[in-house]
Amino acid sequence: MFKKERYRLLIDYFTTHFPEPETELNYHSPYELLISVILSAQCTDKRVNLVTPALFDRFPDPAALAASDAEEVFAYIRSVSYPNNKSRHLVGTGRMLVAEFNSEVPSQVDELQKLPGVGRKTANVIASVVFNQSTMAVDTHVFRVSHRIGLAPLTATTPLAVEKNLIANIPQALVPKAHHWLILHGRYICVARSPKCHECALTHLCKYYEKAQRAKK
Repeated sequence: MFKKERYRLLIDYFTTHFPEPETELNYHSPYELLISVILSAQCTDKRVNLVTPALFDRFPDPAALAASDAEEVFAYIRSVSYPNNKSRHLVGTGRMLVAEFNSEVPSQVDELQKLPGVGRKTANVIASVVFNQSTMAVDTHVFRVSHRIGLAPLTATTPLAVEKNLIANIPQALVPKAHHWLILHGRYICVARSPKCHECALTHLCKYYEKAQRAKK
């Protein structure tokens, strides 16, 4: 199967069965999503959603966060991964939002990446989810699924290389949705260990499944 056909079949399936995918992080503003995505690095969305209600109640906007310190923030996020680093990042982000962005979350990826704790993946998430830009955040799920299905070649060994492959082959208007499709598929079906191929509706286009079937013969 040629790559173009593989992408077409994948897009046909998801647009039919999951036409309006959404992030599983709970948020009510760009600021809240930004904080949640920073917290979600190497942590589950479920865990982040457990800590953010109290966090946002105490720090409802960048100004409140900027006026705090890492020690106080730590008390609210101690159960997430790497709370010490993330506490410092959140306070730094709050202060930079106030000082340089008039307390507004910037829309451009290069500006977002200036914020403490915000790498390319996080910046792409914000640009995509909040501002509906055609950016593709490549986390471990997207990276794994892209290689297994055959959306990206094995030579695409970095998140940026996978990102470029996906952007080049997915219609621009669908890129924000495709970001969620691939993440959720990796989170619940194409899991890292023992992927649930028996539950997967994409086996007809998946290189990983094809290889596994050949090995059984």
